[in-house]
Amino acid sequence: MGKIIVEMFPAIAPNSVRNWDSLVNIHFYDSTAFHRVIPDFMIQGGDPNSRSGPVSTWGYGDDTQATVDAEFSAVSHRRGILSAARATDPNSASSQFFICVGNPNYLDRQYSVYGKVVQGMNVADSVVSA
Repeated sequence: MGKIIVEMFPAIAPNSVRNWDSLVNIHFYDSTAFHRVIPDFMIQGGDPNSRSGPVSTWGYGDDTQATVDAEFSAVSHRRGILSAARATDPNSASSQFFICVGNPNYLDRQYSVYGKVVQGMNVADSVVSA
């Protein structure tokens, strides 16, 4: 559908950025799907199950993946923010992420913000519309 280009925030979330960069460098995200799409909220991707696993497993991730401890900051969840998806444990983020397509500031200081979209929000909007 197009490219989404992000700027990372290593000064506020160094471990999350390091994790993201390591996954990008091994092409981990290639062929993964945005498996959770909620208009006016976010699009979520990065689950390895979305490559070839049954749709019923998408979003559950791989429990053998390394996790990243929470890195909460004052950066607000606004349109274009890239943040770490996780389970109920704040320190359970791994490869999954979400891009805000709305302004869910109620997530502030509960999820680790580690980047923002600098080009391609139209692609994220197309994902929402698809």
